[in-house]
Amino acid sequence: MKRMNRGIVTALAGIGIAQGLKVFTHKKATGKWDWKPIFQTGGMPSSHSAGVASLAAYVAANKGTRHTETALAVIFGTIVMYDAQGIRRHTGEIARLVNDLDDNIEAISGDFPSVKYMKQEKELNELLGHQPIEVATGAFLGVLIGLISAKIENAARGN
Repeated sequence: MKRMNRGIVTALAGIGIAQGLKVFTHKKATGKWDWKPIFQTGGMPSSHSAGVASLAAYVAANKGTRHTETALAVIFGTIVMYDAQGIRRHTGEIARLVNDLDDNIEAISGDFPSVKYMKQEKELNELLGHQPIEVATGAFLGVLIGLISAKIENAARGN
């Protein structure tokens, strides 16, 4: 049986470790232990950034910085990180405004019996993207994971 591609394993490890760390950063921020952040998007550190940065660092360490595979990993990783702290974060901010608006309309409609209003069943997810520091922290974590993975692989090969 063939072993799984080391680059994929490295990227998945970056994502998994970052998601696991969210439990601890959530505890630090709120003072409460909660396992839900493992299964949620957003938060500290960015698992998207950790995944793509670990892959890019792993490829760069094994292929060199001038290799096409490194360029692909870096460029696609940059796009993912930009999206995580840009468009996805703004979408979360819009969701927060919509949820607040829904709450305000519900409160106002109570004062006007002729206004028929049905509250949305479920609030929109507000934690979609990342603050720039969350992306940077995820990227730093990912680079460390990628370099460690490359070093372990090279040591196993005897390089």
